[in-house]
Amino acid sequence: MSTTSHEQRPDLASESGSGSGSESGSVSGSGSGQPAAPGCGRNRRLRGLLRKEWLQILRDPSSIAIAFVLPVALLLLFGYGVSLDSKHVPVGIVIELPGPEAASFAGAFRQSQYFAPVFYATRQEARAALRAHELDGIVVIPADFAQRLKGDRDAPVQVIVNGVNANSARLLSAYVQGVWSTWMQRELSDRLIPVVQPVNPETRIWFNPEVRSRNYLVPGLLVVNMTLVGALLTALVFAREWERGTLEALMVTPVTLREILLGKLLPYFVLGMGGMVLSVLMALFLFQVPMRGSLWVLAACSTLFLLAALGMGLLISIVTRNQFVAGMIAILATFLPAFLLSGFLFDIDSMPVAVQAITHLVAARYFVAILQTLFLAGDVWSVILPNAAALVLMAAFFLGLSRRRLHKRIE
Repeated sequence: MSTTSHEQRPDLASESGSGSGSESGSVSGSGSGQPAAPGCGRNRRLRGLLRKEWLQILRDPSSIAIAFVLPVALLLLFGYGVSLDSKHVPVGIVIELPGPEAASFAGAFRQSQYFAPVFYATRQEARAALRAHELDGIVVIPADFAQRLKGDRDAPVQVIVNGVNANSARLLSAYVQGVWSTWMQRELSDRLIPVVQPVNPETRIWFNPEVRSRNYLVPGLLVVNMTLVGALLTALVFAREWERGTLEALMVTPVTLREILLGKLLPYFVLGMGGMVLSVLMALFLFQVPMRGSLWVLAACSTLFLLAALGMGLLISIVTRNQFVAGMIAILATFLPAFLLSGFLFDIDSMPVAVQAITHLVAARYFVAILQTLFLAGDVWSVILPNAAALVLMAAFFLGLSRRRLHKRIE
């Protein structure tokens, strides 16, 4: 009995040693016999994952193209191609009875940067050009224009506007009214007729005194770029691994889920911030958009929004497991809402109440408000802090849900 008990003691000792955890044995120091630091193995694994992901990015030029080439292309396309300013609008001028007064009023359209006047002899010719979409409007100066003007009576001028585009039609009507008011004041002044104005308005334009739509559009374009880059890049991460069959091999290694998520997110976070820096430099130096806020606030808010975008893309990638499906869902769920429901192009207050409620679920809405404030108004904390808090909540929600949906098992 005594010999048997002595023979079993080494077995019991070995079982207790193996049951205490294999991780301590795996991180023991080589040669010296001293155990390594507890975080040494985690750091090595994380460095290995980061190196693997960077090599994958360098071998796949599409990731770099999405991060840097796509934002530049979108900024050039929308920055130069999209404008809310109506300038050099083709408008037809019909003078039924030539005279100095009619010629003076028609000349006012030539001096305006908003119009490109085209003269016609008859109304029929001008209307035919309007139907052919050669003109956006017609101004008809009637034959009794000079007679009514000299007789101190009303001298009406007919304005016909193409109302297919309601916004352009309203702008054109306002521009014609402005030309008429300016010309009338100058005409009465030349005749030494006092102009009595009970109200003398003094217009002051805040935040965008040049009234350039580009100053309003470019900050919104930065949001659209970061949404597309952040969501689309990470939407392909896990889906690519699932399709290639490399994620199964990664799951059987000692790496933890937290290390996998960090190894996937950090490289694309760097790419996203690099694309943001490039976009901001283009906005400041190429499009001459003023920057009145703090760069540190811009960097902090950009970090929050990029984390939210990365979280959305990561969740899509984990759930779909297919690159094509993940890419389509990323565009539909992130890019289109950022383009249509963020306030980038369309005013949220003018939308239906139900759509306004939906916009609160779009992270780009909060970042658009922050960027437009930082670029055009400055560090207005009453606007920045509530929107930044919303971005914190959305980033925590999507990243937390991604961690919850990611399991270290094959389902």
